Amino acid sequence: MSIAAISVTNAAIILAVGAIVVGYLAFIVVPACSSYSRLWEKAAAAFLTTFILAGLIVTGVAIGAALVWSYDRWA
Repeated sequence: MSIAAISVTNAAIILAVGAIVVGYLAFIVVPACSSYSRLWEKAAAAFLTTFILAGLIVTGVAIGAALVWSYDRWA
């Protein structure tokens, strides 16, 4: 797949996923890991932040589904 074959929608999705990953690492994983000194504590903190990420994703999907479901009432 060449660069020219990427649509605008695919490019937007790729940029959004990149922003999510950078934000997750910068605002959640780095502060959690910098709070501990031992390697196993840092690894545990990094693992436990995946539950925060999962909660944020579930919340976003629920809000998006609610907007799609109720779109005909607002439009």
